Amino acid sequence: MIMKPRLVICDEAVSALDVSIRAQIIDLLIELQKAFGMAMLFISHDLAVVREISHRVLVIYMGRVMEEATRDDLYTDARHPYTLSLLSAAPIPDPVRERARKRVRLTGEPPSPFDPASALRFLPSKKSSDPAAPVYAPKMIEISAGHRVAEFDAV
Repeated sequence: MIMKPRLVICDEAVSALDVSIRAQIIDLLIELQKAFGMAMLFISHDLAVVREISHRVLVIYMGRVMEEATRDDLYTDARHPYTLSLLSAAPIPDPVRERARKRVRLTGEPPSPFDPASALRFLPSKKSSDPAAPVYAPKMIEISAGHRVAEFDAV
């Protein structure tokens, strides 16, 4: 922080820490962000940490953005099937609510990250049977101001 960066990239910055230390580091990062007015790119698989520290959230699957929204919009009005499955997989500390909630499960096996068509897992209608054909790139659709979702086939 001595160089007063304008951007700090935190890649799984708190993933290996115990819960009490993790909370202290998150609080410190938030304080530093405010004090220095810096942007922070926070990469994590821990949705509770993302919710705590982020202002905007990008949900990425196989290297492509599936959903982008403010933190509050994403956690209250997620639309993409992948986002919904991630959110439903995160445990809720209240055992009564945890047992009662509906899970969103993805079917089938995850595609290979080496397959360019892997991003079409949620949009199989755009897959081509011609291996030489270019792979369709799902379009991002703005569903409300600042909330964009990659197109997907209804289940």
